[in-house]
Amino acid sequence: MLSPMDGMKQGTPGSSTEPDVHASPLTLARRLRRRRAAPWVRDLVREHALLVSDLIWPVFVREDDDPADPVVSTMPGVRRLTIAELVAAATDAHALGIPALALFPVIDASRKTPDGIEATRPDNLVCRAVRALREAVPGLGLICDVALDPFTSHGQDGILRDGDIANDETVAMLCRQAVNQAKAGCQVVAPSDMMDGRVGAIRQALDAAGLTHVSILAYAAKYASAYYGPFRAAVGSAAQLGAADKRTYQMDPGNGDEALLEVALDLEEGADFVMVKPGLPYLDIVHRVKTRFGVPTFVYQVSGEYAMLKAASAAGALDYKACLLEAMLSFKRAGADAILTYAAPELARWLKEPR
Repeated sequence: MLSPMDGMKQGTPGSSTEPDVHASPLTLARRLRRRRAAPWVRDLVREHALLVSDLIWPVFVREDDDPADPVVSTMPGVRRLTIAELVAAATDAHALGIPALALFPVIDASRKTPDGIEATRPDNLVCRAVRALREAVPGLGLICDVALDPFTSHGQDGILRDGDIANDETVAMLCRQAVNQAKAGCQVVAPSDMMDGRVGAIRQALDAAGLTHVSILAYAAKYASAYYGPFRAAVGSAAQLGAADKRTYQMDPGNGDEALLEVALDLEEGADFVMVKPGLPYLDIVHRVKTRFGVPTFVYQVSGEYAMLKAASAAGALDYKACLLEAMLSFKRAGADAILTYAAPELARWLKEPR
């Protein structure tokens, strides 16, 4: 019988019977590790890269006499800014190369009504902020949210009738809101409400008002997500919304094909850019939208995504900077042309650091 050692290479007396670790090299035509051997090689062959020009900074603006704590406790590093503070922050952001800000107002409870009519007032908080920014930082892009939830006493994105959102009545109010913001100097209006037909109606309203130069960024695939909690607390709509939800108008997280239909309809109605929201949980949607339509596709790294990275970093569970940069690259890899992120100033500073 053959022993277990039979057939193995036999050494001289006293030598090891272990396999020879200095065997001949593998015969491989392609070794992909050659592309990763040094930083300069990795830079040359990298398929996607994050640029400062990819970033949009969402900011919260509040009244000067707002007694609430300006710090957003669930979003470390994020504050509710007065108009003067916003102008200073925007000036710094523009100097860093950040191309645009997205404005979200913190409206005083005394100005909130069931119909959100404050959104249409020419001297409301948003319009005053836009005018101040256009004067102080004329080269900075300004994107204004078109939705009623910061202005309604019930926290919903539309007008309630018998416990339901009245779609067409809400759209009429959104048109007034969009025209109001555009007249103040906003270059991009961003309907985030998810009402049916609102993009086409807003486009018609803008054009009728002689505002044909104003673009529409449609929140085309906005999901009824659990990741919005910190944002709602920041703008003050969480208390009004209470235990209610927005599932009758925001998208079901289980649906993907429906997102493509939403995008197609918004583009038909005149959207210049489309957005997927949230970000990381919906990378597949970002990729499908970009692949199908080939139009400028934005993604929103929402408050819950940002807050999770901050919390995990504070707990010592992960490296905030490394994970944030990796998340940004995942958006670019999926097909995003622009990214809304509360970390835009941090990212811009990091990207400008010497390597």
